[in-house]
Amino acid sequence: MTGIIGIGFGGAIMVDKIVAIVMPDSKPSIRLREVAKTENRLIDATQGHKTRAIIITTSNHVILSGINPETLAQRIREIEV
Repeated sequence: MTGIIGIGFGGAIMVDKIVAIVMPDSKPSIRLREVAKTENRLIDATQGHKTRAIIITTSNHVILSGINPETLAQRIREIEV
């Protein structure tokens, strides 16, 4: 599946690079974010807004998004059609 979806505030990502989209509130998600930050793999695409989703990519980068996971999933489904 190819295509690009907006992840909020001018950011975009190729759909085929997404491994998972998770909620940012769980303890494992918080640890994932902290580890990615210390390893310089964290990309903050929120522009200071609240993090609503964490996107994990095939390159093992962790992207913070200000868009809800359900909205991101819907955008991916729209590309599939």
